[in-house]
Amino acid sequence: MALINININTTIMKIKQMLIAGTFLVSVASFSQKDELKALKKIYTKDVPTTNDVADYKSNLTKLESLATEEADKVYLNFYKSIVPNIEYKALGQNPPQVQIQKVFGSNKISDLVSGYTSTLEYEKKSGKKVLTDNINEDLNTLKPVLLITAIELGNVKKYKDAADVLYGIYLLDKKDQEKLYYAASYAVNALDYDNALKYYTELKQLNYSGEGIIFYATNKSSKQEESFGTTRVQRDLLVQSGQFINPREEKLQSRKGEIFKNIALILVQQGKVEEAKTAISDARKANPDDTSLMITEAEFSLKDKDYANYTRIVNEALLKEPNNVQLVFNLGVISAESGKIEDGEKYYSRAIEIDPNYVDAYINLAELKLRADKGFVEQMNKLGTSDSDNKKFDEIREKQKANYREVLPLLEKAMELKSDNEAAKTTLLGVYQALEMTAKYKELKAKQ
Repeated sequence: MALINININTTIMKIKQMLIAGTFLVSVASFSQKDELKALKKIYTKDVPTTNDVADYKSNLTKLESLATEEADKVYLNFYKSIVPNIEYKALGQNPPQVQIQKVFGSNKISDLVSGYTSTLEYEKKSGKKVLTDNINEDLNTLKPVLLITAIELGNVKKYKDAADVLYGIYLLDKKDQEKLYYAASYAVNALDYDNALKYYTELKQLNYSGEGIIFYATNKSSKQEESFGTTRVQRDLLVQSGQFINPREEKLQSRKGEIFKNIALILVQQGKVEEAKTAISDARKANPDDTSLMITEAEFSLKDKDYANYTRIVNEALLKEPNNVQLVFNLGVISAESGKIEDGEKYYSRAIEIDPNYVDAYINLAELKLRADKGFVEQMNKLGTSDSDNKKFDEIREKQKANYREVLPLLEKAMELKSDNEAAKTTLLGVYQALEMTAKYKELKAKQ
């Protein structure tokens, strides 16, 4: 049998050569990788990158795609990819047109931008090496006002879904700024994006957000429209100082908890989850028994279910805390009227007018209640004969009818004064003028039709 002689030394030498060659390739890749990262960071940290810088930035990203293999490199590659909109924004220079900003910060890019910033901050916190943390924090201070204006402008042109996405992105960048989550939910509702609206409102509920505080406003100099900056005075003041906004003012905010719980319930109803909605309101009432807005919300559900007794009970409970809540008083008038409790209805409508002399619906409804007596007058007169005594009774009833018309007249005239295009009030008033033989008034109003 022939033996095979193996030259061990030669084999080992070949293996060493292969290892050296492999190490050299890794070193070249690592060196190149560091060059790409350095180039990206250099452009990223420029205040105003040029158009060529933006092109170089994207080119270096493409090169880095195949080179990033280590965790750190992948994190930074993801970061630099995600902030392309910020690089493009900075390249626009000072005070670029809003349409260009909206194009750069498209809502589809916001989630990636947020993910890039937050994941990089988390990684550097975990690793203990602050390579970009300071730059990112500086970015966030600059970007938040820009993104806020973008969201407002999107809302102004009724791009509610995009506005909600941008606002939610601002919240994710700074979770202490819960107000942006609240406005994201509001815009999502306007966009009929109920799934996200429910998600945002539920998070607000879990955060125990109330929104109490002071809201800051200013007028956009270019659009002439007043805009809200929420509770963030610093952002408003910065824009006023820049000259983009004028006429700053402030307004105290009441608790938004009731509205949030109510909207959660209403969205659940919209989704066909009525029992879940009732449970949500019930739980909210238990957690916040003195919140009037929650009482009102629970009452509204009772109204939808035509549970008038429970509605009246809850509303009266709420009125102990808010005796001048005109909407509640008016609603009690409606319930009383629908239940045939005429005197109670008149009492509540009169009280509503006392609280708010310009509450047009209260005038109309009170007039309608009083005119219900007309049916009885007509029935009584129709039963009478032609005898002298019946004729006398007819005249007496007719006078009562006219007296009732005269009582209704100022209510309808006031309603028309407050809202001249209310067809129901106009038609009824024409009938009253005719019944009272007020021909001139009748012709004058008729001519306005």
